[in-house]
Amino acid sequence: MKTQNKSKSKSKVPKEGLFPEVIRSDYQGSRKLIGKKAVISGGDSGIGQAVAVHFAREGADVAVIYKESDRDAKETKRLVENEGQQCILIKGDLTKKTFRRKCVEKILKDWKSLDILVNNAGIHTSKNNFEKISDDQIQETFNTNIISMISLTRDFLPLIGNGGRIICTTSVTAYRGSDHLIDYAATKGAISSFIRSLSTNLAEKKITVNGVAPGPIWTPLVKEAFDDLSTFGKDTPMKRAGQPSEVAPAYVFLASKDADYITGEVIHINGGDFVGG
Repeated sequence: MKTQNKSKSKSKVPKEGLFPEVIRSDYQGSRKLIGKKAVISGGDSGIGQAVAVHFAREGADVAVIYKESDRDAKETKRLVENEGQQCILIKGDLTKKTFRRKCVEKILKDWKSLDILVNNAGIHTSKNNFEKISDDQIQETFNTNIISMISLTRDFLPLIGNGGRIICTTSVTAYRGSDHLIDYAATKGAISSFIRSLSTNLAEKKITVNGVAPGPIWTPLVKEAFDDLSTFGKDTPMKRAGQPSEVAPAYVFLASKDADYITGEVIHINGGDFVGG
């Protein structure tokens, strides 16, 4: 997941945010996803990387779609392969139709079919002054966060059979809003509505569609979004930000047979914030 910053000054980061945890050292995989094939957009770092590694520990092969960071993507590949699973890296811009077609063709060629699609790619740009949000920023945020998500899901759907899983990353901002991430929060609200609508549409095909709405989570890139992170997550009831390792197990649950009777739902992982909807 890519974040963009309004400032290039060095962030003030509290000690607990220095080393994002991808997976707990004591996390025991139970082969919940044995033999499954999963595509994760934005899977090169942060929550997406954690999901990839957790899926691998549960027995799934993973394809990671990413836009820019070869270093992060290669690290994800290393971590997945350390779990004994295959990791395919596909680099490009999901807002481009030709690249989305390339992704589908690659998976069709290598795997023939797909069991799990995780829509996690996204960007945000912090702007405290609403009048300073440009048309270009709005267009980029919507194209990346929701328009390409809808298009990618549509394009991959023919590869997903009965029992397939579609999991989308939304955000706590979709439910409580954000005064400095207004366009981003709007896209996350759209994602929540997309989850509900698509889940109804695909229910007869026995494909579930669910989401995860993280609150403040430490990732390598979140530090680029704000000048001062010393209070990041401190406004939650738990008084701290979460780790990617605390979010990814929710994706494992939604991808597994344990969630067979769940669709159109969103799991909130936000340190205790109470949200409606």
